[in-house]
Amino acid sequence: MRIAVLRRDKCHPRRCSLECVKYCPMVRTGKETIVVEEKAVIHEDLCSGCGICVKKCPFGAISIVGLPERLEGREVHRYGKNGFVLYGLPVPRKKSVVGLIGPNGTGKSTAVRILSGQLKPNLGKDEADEREILDFFAGNEVAGYLRDLFDGQITTSSKPQYIEAIPKVVKGNVRRLLEKIDERGDMDEITARLSLENSLDTEVRNLSGGELQRVAIAACLLREADFYFLDEISSYLDIQQRVEVGKVIRDFSKGNPVLIVEHDLAILDMLTDFVHISYGTPGVFGVITKIKGARVGINQYLEGYLPEENIRIRDEPIEFDLLAPRESSELQPFAEYPSFSKSYDGFSLEVHGGEIKKGETLGIVGPNATGKSTFMKILAGVLEPDDGKLDLDIKISYKPQYIKADVDMQVGAFLRSINPLITSSYYDTEIIRPLQLKELMDSRIPDLSGGELQRVAIAACLLREADLYLLDEPSAHLDVEQRTMTAKVIRRFAINQEKSMMVVDHDVYLIDLLSDRLMVFSGEPGKHGKVKGPFEMREGMNLFLKEMGITFRRDEDTRRPRVNKLGSRLDREQKEAGEYYYVTERSK
Repeated sequence: MRIAVLRRDKCHPRRCSLECVKYCPMVRTGKETIVVEEKAVIHEDLCSGCGICVKKCPFGAISIVGLPERLEGREVHRYGKNGFVLYGLPVPRKKSVVGLIGPNGTGKSTAVRILSGQLKPNLGKDEADEREILDFFAGNEVAGYLRDLFDGQITTSSKPQYIEAIPKVVKGNVRRLLEKIDERGDMDEITARLSLENSLDTEVRNLSGGELQRVAIAACLLREADFYFLDEISSYLDIQQRVEVGKVIRDFSKGNPVLIVEHDLAILDMLTDFVHISYGTPGVFGVITKIKGARVGINQYLEGYLPEENIRIRDEPIEFDLLAPRESSELQPFAEYPSFSKSYDGFSLEVHGGEIKKGETLGIVGPNATGKSTFMKILAGVLEPDDGKLDLDIKISYKPQYIKADVDMQVGAFLRSINPLITSSYYDTEIIRPLQLKELMDSRIPDLSGGELQRVAIAACLLREADLYLLDEPSAHLDVEQRTMTAKVIRRFAINQEKSMMVVDHDVYLIDLLSDRLMVFSGEPGKHGKVKGPFEMREGMNLFLKEMGITFRRDEDTRRPRVNKLGSRLDREQKEAGEYYYVTERSK
């Protein structure tokens, strides 16, 4: 069994010599395996699966993938001829929070749209009626759910993946928006729990990313619904906010089924009872597995092997280094920044002078609105401090927190304008291929998704010639594999090129993977912030997590960080011992 998928945005018949047709062996025998209309059309039943068209297409628009026979005839949805194919659906489970984890582009959001009633599955055809759909799922728990959905016996409420689009379609201030949709009378309590009281009179278009995320979550939970679907709840939120959002979802779903799509494994692990895994080839096909226990499913996903399905979904496991970070004494001092302060719009930041070491990666953590991005902007020269000029006398490359697609160029041309050597073996091996940018080179920047734009921005930052690299929230919109690879790319670049890095992020996994030392921001969000450190990793993480009131342990099997349930025995024991991090499950 094989499928042929065409990336229509990459197929440009007027700009090529129709290599897909010219070199196809089946076309040469007289069969119309590939024909070119407005775009190329591939007839899968005539395709021999030789893969020549895949290699010959100058734009990388074609994918020919062989699939297990067990998937034949099991298409849940297909986006048109030669479009992406989804196999399987997650199952909402009563009185449970179910997670959905997997790479971007493998159908997670499509599955949510189907289960929330926004998209009717077509079973791989042009269209399927409700009777066909129910017969297709007969004997599966999904059948009963879809029957009730089609009959209008259940209602759903959804939070979209890309919250950045909300201000384009929603006008007015937050208070009027939430009052309009508050069907449960819980607005005051939910907004208080999500710390939105000071945002209620703010226009939606003026909200920060973190505020917009919390407003979207509140709007979803304020609706009276039988099922709640939340797609990516952690973007733009700090760790404490992520934990609180998890508690709010638990409390206000009131036992109704919840389906969460999330890439922050620590939060997914803390929040969910069960998980489904999605795997496949991004943009080509995706398979949703059967339901698994949360810890077991997440560990299988990290291992890259699913024993029940007897399939390997990744060549190598995602591993967490148990070795201590490099001792700072091993690294030579590189630059010093002086003490400075900055005040604006009722907020003040106080920074004590510090030292950056050559070839190290400094992780930067702390609550939102305590000055992390302001600190980065001052170092980058985007903002001036209030007391004197900051002159480090070094070249700095800066990736901001919020990325704009304001350059209408092809990705390849944009990156070459920064560094003409991107095609060299070093940059290709160390940056372009690991960040999965090879297939994006002919795409135009305004057409990129959030995750694609993020990876291009990270590459652009690293390709600039500089002494110090500043990256603000590089994990936003990236899936687990991409976050892991990004951490490895940044850390390898720092070590191999002996370049210094400073990385702000809220994903503990990413910070854990890439940091040598840690800077900790604290203060009153939106009012004042101050910087502590840099510290050695263990000291810094203990200080940071203590201020957050959160403890972590390491999973016994994968060594991944896991959030302890608040008030649990292990949580209490670690707090009493002052060990908020690096405790393994064997020590329980």
